[in-house]
Amino acid sequence: MTFTLQNIIPVIDAKSAKNLPEFSIENISIDSRSLQNNQGTLFFALKGHNHDAHQYLENLIEKGVQFFVVEYIPENLKDKAHFVVVENTLKALQQTSIFYKNLFHFPMIGITGSNGKTIVKEWLNFLLSPDFTIVRSPKSYNSQVGVPLSIFGSNENHNLGIFEAGISTSNEMENLQKIIQPKIGIFTHLGNAHNEGFSSISEKIDEKIKLFKDCEIVILEKNDSIEKLLPSQTITWSFTDKNATVFGEKENSKNGFTNIVITHNNNSFEVEIPFQDEDSLSNAMTCVCTLLYLKYGTDVIAERIKNLYPVELRLQVKKGINNCSLIDDSYSSDYQSLKMALDFLEQQKLHQKKTLILSDIFQSGLPLQELYQKVTSLIQNNKIDRLITIGDTIGNYLKDIPNIISFSSTQEFLQQFNLNSFENETILIKGARSFDFEEIVVILEEKNHETVLEINLDAISYNLNFYKSKLKPETKVMVMVKAFGYGNGGYEIAKLLEHHKVDYLGVAFADEGIELRKAGITLPIMVLNPENSSFNAMIAYDLEPEIYSITGLNAFLKVAQQRNISSYPIHLKIDTGMHRLGYEPNEFERLKAIIKNNNFIKVESIFTHLAASDDVAFKEFTLNQIRLFTEAFDNLSSVLNHKPIRHILNTSGIFNYTNYQMEMVRLGIGLYGVGNSDEENKQLLNVSTLKSIISQIHTIEAGESVGYSRKYIANKQTKVATIPIGYADGIRRAWGNEKGYVLINNQKAIILGNICMDMLMVDVSEITCKPGDEVIIFGEKPHVKEIANVSFTIPYEVFVGISQRVKRIFFKN
Repeated sequence: MTFTLQNIIPVIDAKSAKNLPEFSIENISIDSRSLQNNQGTLFFALKGHNHDAHQYLENLIEKGVQFFVVEYIPENLKDKAHFVVVENTLKALQQTSIFYKNLFHFPMIGITGSNGKTIVKEWLNFLLSPDFTIVRSPKSYNSQVGVPLSIFGSNENHNLGIFEAGISTSNEMENLQKIIQPKIGIFTHLGNAHNEGFSSISEKIDEKIKLFKDCEIVILEKNDSIEKLLPSQTITWSFTDKNATVFGEKENSKNGFTNIVITHNNNSFEVEIPFQDEDSLSNAMTCVCTLLYLKYGTDVIAERIKNLYPVELRLQVKKGINNCSLIDDSYSSDYQSLKMALDFLEQQKLHQKKTLILSDIFQSGLPLQELYQKVTSLIQNNKIDRLITIGDTIGNYLKDIPNIISFSSTQEFLQQFNLNSFENETILIKGARSFDFEEIVVILEEKNHETVLEINLDAISYNLNFYKSKLKPETKVMVMVKAFGYGNGGYEIAKLLEHHKVDYLGVAFADEGIELRKAGITLPIMVLNPENSSFNAMIAYDLEPEIYSITGLNAFLKVAQQRNISSYPIHLKIDTGMHRLGYEPNEFERLKAIIKNNNFIKVESIFTHLAASDDVAFKEFTLNQIRLFTEAFDNLSSVLNHKPIRHILNTSGIFNYTNYQMEMVRLGIGLYGVGNSDEENKQLLNVSTLKSIISQIHTIEAGESVGYSRKYIANKQTKVATIPIGYADGIRRAWGNEKGYVLINNQKAIILGNICMDMLMVDVSEITCKPGDEVIIFGEKPHVKEIANVSFTIPYEVFVGISQRVKRIFFKN
């Protein structure tokens, strides 16, 4: 197979490609931070509303990358590497992936829909892999960038592709259709996701079905309004409409299984699906239809369908034993997803020492020798300190890697390996499902009770980029990670923000900044409320203090003189109306006399805090604060030989007063998915979901009571579920006594009686549920804003109130 830079130049509409030597492309990259960038990399410098990869080309050249597709050549790099100049680098990436796809001639299955895409893809891979060598998009790589990157995982040994296509607005699907070129189309479900990107449901449908332009067949749930728009034949399924191509009749459900009688072409057969929820049954029916179209026998279909399994769609970061952190990717092992997981490991590592636990790798389509040579390169490039392999094959091919320990099975590893040897390291656990690596995760995970706070790192990235999209490219961003990241978690979120190259982190106290430094965070960190006694420690850990008083400034200067340091960065806070902390105008002359020609300190920034930027009713007050700040800055900076950074906008300030962004802004609660208006909230993704389980279910009679002080007395027979979470976990008692609720199986369960220290009770009389079922305490619904309103507080207080005993799980889709 030939894949060289010279091959693709004619197809990417190059404006300039001068004096290029022959170059065989080994790796396509768009991320300058990846450790997999090397001499065999072709780097596409993508530009967006709030990022420009051209800024990082010099760093890539230093790492050995020599070939770039760019929209412009930075002036200082013209003779330092080889550049292909195009009008649009994203379009060039997509055109390159089309060229690469056309090197192979195997059929493609293309999947779209509002949800269920990734699960159907993974299930089809499981169902078809005994008979095909399959390439598929890893995780949920279904975007304008994700799809082309996924295509580059193909090779000449694959004979089937399964790719998902996700869109969020019009004029996107046509690009993905040209890349995937599916012959079999699957429409999983039409829901409300991304409705805001379309003017109507019909426009959304019209856009999605563009994927099926050249399909031989489209598989979907019976839906006349969609079917009449499709350009090809269909196979439809239904549980209610017998006119569907495939009709499923649910017979019974027990022990977590559902028996369904399938009727197709006047023949009937039975399948046993190992799920009971409607979404899983729908996804399974889609898979049955696909197997029928591919002419699988009914016995084979029944045998394989009963072995379907829950799909974990996310890379999860968990707290491990002996001060370790775990990255749980224990359900898949293929080459493409290994590359993603290693990038995530580098991004999220909380310790310098990195350990990889890896099983045999399947579905690569490559000869074993070539596959494991590539894996060896990945491991070496990512500087893995210790490698533990599990499987009959992998250990033989990687035996020459330093610090490798090999086991033939998971059970052998658990029986023989000293688990206490894991200490102060980040461990990536990546294994094919058949190896049962979840047993390793259970053993290595720090034990907590069954209530967890899940933090969506993708949503944090999305919210960050939303606020950055309102800023000029040169405007710096400080992100607040104080109070344990607003209750969500400090280190992990700080690692993500460092990955996104924000300019500053903000913490409240020095000890928060010290913990971040100990976790390996190297970004500048500003301490907003430093105590004079902490100045020595701050200097030792390179933390930058906010100085808001003459007394504090003199105390810091005394420490600086004692330690004989110079030009130490400090940040001066001005009080313009918040009346909390900061210099007032009557102190400016004294302040100027101290900072003028002072070699011990450097005034890195001057700032103030807006008191009412969230409420447009106080616009005049806010504009007056901005005016006062501008005057104060001009006055104070006049005695300095440099211009400090100015910053005044907080989260709601960024949204409501974008024109006053100055040189830097401070992003706080908005990062975590909470805005200060309905309009702002519509633009943000939910970050945190607090989950628990049902511990027990009781049935009480009329007149019986629930909880302390008999605050709830039943007026009829009532089914009551107990949930192991209470006010010691951060659930406010004001949310109890039938004012608040939780979600169980997507249904509201009202909280009965007083919330206890460690438990709360809910009414499940009308909900089908059992002990062990998942309970949503807050998330998309109920949202923290709703809880805050009922509890007469604010979302900040709800977030930071979640106890540290609640386990945090960080995940990336």
